[in-house]
Amino acid sequence: MARLGRRPDGGPDTRETILAAARDLFAVNGFDRTTIRAVATRAEVDPALVHHYFGTKDQLLAAALELPVDPVAVLGDLGDDPERAGAELVRRVLGLWEGDPETRRRLVALMRTGLSHDHAATLLRDLFGRTILLVLQGFVAGDRPELRAALAGTQMGGLVLGRYLVGVPAVADASVDELVAAVGPTVQRYLTGPLDR
Repeated sequence: MARLGRRPDGGPDTRETILAAARDLFAVNGFDRTTIRAVATRAEVDPALVHHYFGTKDQLLAAALELPVDPVAVLGDLGDDPERAGAELVRRVLGLWEGDPETRRRLVALMRTGLSHDHAATLLRDLFGRTILLVLQGFVAGDRPELRAALAGTQMGGLVLGRYLVGVPAVADASVDELVAAVGPTVQRYLTGPLDR
């Protein structure tokens, strides 16, 4: 029997194992139907260990919704060539999804989790607002930067949703180059073009 006040045991990869289990369960079951006990069972750890690393279920959800990449590292230099930023944004975002399978798995879980419950959607919206949209606002045209960044962000969100989560056939089957050519000009207009036509 464990002594009172004793910390639960966990190996060096325990935190990531718990997070992976939480992402999977939040993505499949949503926030309401995912329990700490279910996450612990999936991760093959004691529920006390989940509480030890993450505290509450809300805190576990927030950790599960962390981006697997640094938006500044991926998008920060798009402003160096603002007239090509739209096409480059599409290419880089799709490159993230097409590249490392673990990054793609985490991005899919992030999107599914964010769409599963109002609370998760609020956290995801806040995360995007203080990361990706903030980066985009740094190089958009001078007028209405928040709207421009949000339009570009929602365009990209719809594209990845259709291609990777829903699997809309024409979008899922298109090459990255085809999508860059088709979507890039629209994103470019949102970033630097006129918004009144």
